[in-house]
Amino acid sequence: MGKRVVLVEDEMNIAEAIRFLLSREGWRVEMLANGSTAVEVIRKAVPDLVLLDVMLPGKSGFDILRELRADPAFATLPILMLTARGQSRDREMAEQAGVSRFMTKPFSNSEMLAAVRELTAP
Repeated sequence: MGKRVVLVEDEMNIAEAIRFLLSREGWRVEMLANGSTAVEVIRKAVPDLVLLDVMLPGKSGFDILRELRADPAFATLPILMLTARGQSRDREMAEQAGVSRFMTKPFSNSEMLAAVRELTAP
């Protein structure tokens, strides 16, 4: 039984690349392209990790992050945020909302795997 990750990313080529990368590492990847149902799906899935894009249709990554962090059951869940805009304001907002790690697109496969391993190390 592999670890579970919920990937919330609306750019399908990026989502597919991450899914492929993590699947090869033994992860079970649940993909969502819309922010509106993300919190619900994450609550049901109880994943080991969430990969969350900042800009999403339906609900922003920041809103999803805040909602999850407000729930004691998900207060310590590792959440890696992805953004195409590496602005420091985005990073600050994410850190204030309780993100575990922040990554700017494009990123290399090795960067992604290193972050995932670090965030989910026992």
